[in-house]
Amino acid sequence: MEHIKTSERLVALDVFRGLTVAGMLLVNNPGTWGAIYPPLGHAAWHGWTPTDLIFPFFLFIVGVTTHLSLSARRARGDSDAVLRRQVLRRGALIVLIGWGMHAFPYYPLERITEVRIPGVLPRIGVVYLVAGLLTLNASVKQIVGMLAVALYGYWFAMTLLPVPGGCNLGALCLNDPSRTLAAWSDRALLEGHLYRGTKTWDPEGPLSTIPAVGTAMMGVLCGRWIAQKERPLLERLTGMFAVGALLMMVGLMWHWSFPINKGIWTSSYVVFTAGMAAVSIATITWIIDVQGVTWWTRPLVIYGVNPIVAFVGSGLMARIIYSLWKVEVDGKQVSVQAVVYKTVFASWLEPRNASLAFAICFVLFWYAILAVLYRRNLILKV
Repeated sequence: MEHIKTSERLVALDVFRGLTVAGMLLVNNPGTWGAIYPPLGHAAWHGWTPTDLIFPFFLFIVGVTTHLSLSARRARGDSDAVLRRQVLRRGALIVLIGWGMHAFPYYPLERITEVRIPGVLPRIGVVYLVAGLLTLNASVKQIVGMLAVALYGYWFAMTLLPVPGGCNLGALCLNDPSRTLAAWSDRALLEGHLYRGTKTWDPEGPLSTIPAVGTAMMGVLCGRWIAQKERPLLERLTGMFAVGALLMMVGLMWHWSFPINKGIWTSSYVVFTAGMAAVSIATITWIIDVQGVTWWTRPLVIYGVNPIVAFVGSGLMARIIYSLWKVEVDGKQVSVQAVVYKTVFASWLEPRNASLAFAICFVLFWYAILAVLYRRNLILKV
């Protein structure tokens, strides 16, 4: 017999989201990019590291919570039209916040006129909007069918179609980030508004956003399974473990012909990371709700209930201390971040440990801010 309250089950989702957001801050803000431990950096191209799990985990939990949220609103009497407007409004707002972050501090004027159009928040907004609308009234079979079309269609397009500019078969160009079909579409659609770190392609470009929608749709399916309260919790967790393990295996096998790759969000990457996300949520839920081990959850819940504040606030802070706010040191203009890193951490720690220590302190700094907001029940929702 289960002695678990419905509300308690949501703690695991907040913990999973909090772990994802805290991990994002950790890997995005090292003391120096020249000295990081390999698991805290992205794979060079094909393959994956723990860092490559963070973004798909977030999109997966977006799918899970989208279903739970819309179902709750529907149960309160909201019509489909109201739910669609909610999805459209929220998705558009997330995209606009992302563009606002990209353009900050809004000078020189090129930061606005040449603003990066793709990006993490814009992708989250688009994925939420599309996945929310597509799955709102769709059956499980219809969602699976849409997933099959999207993931197989993307695979075929990326490997079988020629890429304008000298590549007669897409599969032959997958090893070159700038010569894939996704990269060509990035330049064709968004030339001058791409990620400056890559210039010829964007890791959140429009074509690769299609399979990213699939990540959230898999999350919706997981949310529907979690919400089946008539089933015992252990039965639902067992199902998540089994399906998650199967998806991980399928993704690893698909990797042989369509490599796991975050940069172009390959179909194998979607399946593999969705499987790992399902297993991770099931594990966290089992620890919290079945075993009753909850002493470790509070810091992650604090991160999990205010993700937009953590992401936007830390992103703006990083922009300021890494590049905008500079001080003079030995006659040279140096960023405040570099000064703090060198004097507080690099002066006595080995480079990689110093870099990691800075990142951990960055995460703890934002935990302190979020903890104050949590105690005052200040939660920003868009």
